[in-house]
Amino acid sequence: MPSSCKDIRAALAACLQSSDCVLIQRNLPSDCLRPPLVDSLPTRCQQLKRGYGDCKRGMVDMRKRFRGNQPIAVSQELEGGAGPGGYQLYGGKPAVGKVVEVTDGREERKDGG
Repeated sequence: MPSSCKDIRAALAACLQSSDCVLIQRNLPSDCLRPPLVDSLPTRCQQLKRGYGDCKRGMVDMRKRFRGNQPIAVSQELEGGAGPGGYQLYGGKPAVGKVVEVTDGREERKDGG
């Protein structure tokens, strides 16, 4: 298995081993990943499961063929979300000169149209 998914797979395995589905209900970890037991997993395990699926899917995604998967150290599942605003950095500086405000799409347009 390529090294890009090993860390998140190990984190998912550790999360499953410490979940109530395995410890208390005595189910197999593979059974806990399938419906209907997947709904009883903690949120962290569900996020890791989704992240692992995204990682495996990214290995065959032709758009990521040259760049590769996102490193696990900057993964949102383990870091607790993106930074403040999640800005793209280039050389330690913002990629754009002006910080773009996050909107929900319901604001009025300022250019009159």
